[in-house]
Amino acid sequence: MPNNNLKFAYFGTPEIASKTLSILKDNGYIPELIITSPDTPSGRGLMMKETPVSTWANLNNIKCIKPDKITGEFTEELNKLNLDLFIVVAYGKILPELLIKTPKLGTINIHYSLLPLWRGASPLEASFLNGDSKTGISIQQMEWKLDSGPILAESEIEIPTETTKEEIKNQLVNLGGKVLCDILPKIINKELKPKPQDESRATFCKKIKKEDGEIDINGNGKENWNKYRAFYGWPNVFFYIIKKGKKIRVKITEANYENNSFIIKRVVPEGRKEISYEEFLKWN
Repeated sequence: MPNNNLKFAYFGTPEIASKTLSILKDNGYIPELIITSPDTPSGRGLMMKETPVSTWANLNNIKCIKPDKITGEFTEELNKLNLDLFIVVAYGKILPELLIKTPKLGTINIHYSLLPLWRGASPLEASFLNGDSKTGISIQQMEWKLDSGPILAESEIEIPTETTKEEIKNQLVNLGGKVLCDILPKIINKELKPKPQDESRATFCKKIKKEDGEIDINGNGKENWNKYRAFYGWPNVFFYIIKKGKKIRVKITEANYENNSFIIKRVVPEGRKEISYEEFLKWN
C-alpha cells in the first residue's frame, strides 16, 4: 500500500511527465509541490502557453511554480519545506548538486533508456536512430553528473522493427510510472541498494532540433527508416526538392521499409495539403 505520508516535490514539464503524475495519483502519491518550466509563447498570435505539467497541477489543485532558473534562493525555499523526496521526470533543466541533496531521501529520476546507455536529452530517439532492438526505463538516484546516478530499478521492453517512437513512448511512460510506484515503499523504508552504473558502457545523446529531421531520400534506406521512426510525431522527417524552379520543404507523413528500401507513401509539400507521394512526383 502507498505511504500517503510521503512528502515530495515533483519536477517535470512535457506530457510524459503529466501522465506520470496521473499514475502517481492513481496509486495514492500526491506531491506537495510541482515545479515546471515557465509558460512560453506559442502559435501565430504568440499566446502564452503553459506546460502539460502546469495544466495537470491546476486541474488537481496542487501548487505549481515555474522558475526561470534554479537559484540558491529557490533551493533554500524548498529546503524550508522539509520534504522527503524529489521526483524528476523530463524537467528540462539541470539541477544543482545542492538541490539534488536537499530532501531526506535525495532526488530520483525516471530516465527512458537502459542506463548507462543513452544518457542525455533524447534517449528514446537515440535508441531508434541506432536501430536498437530493446529499450526500457531506469530509475536512478540522481547525482550532479548527467544521468550517472546509481540505479534503483530498471525494466526493459522490445522495440519491434515496424514500430515508431510514439508507440514505444506510451509503453515506457506507463512502465516507468508502474515501476516507480512499486519501489516507492522500498525507498521510503530504505530497503533498496542502488547499483552503480558501468561507466565503460556509457553512451550519450543530444537534444533534438527541428532541423535534425532532414533526410536524403536517396541515402541509406535503413538509416532513413530508423530516422522516420525516431522522429515520428516530432520533429518528423522531411526533405528539400526543387519544384517549378523553387526549393520547397516536403514532410513525410507515412512511409514503409521494404526490401532494404525506404518507401515514401504520403507527404505534405510546403504550403499544401497532404497527398500521396506518387501524386507529388507527377508535379512538374
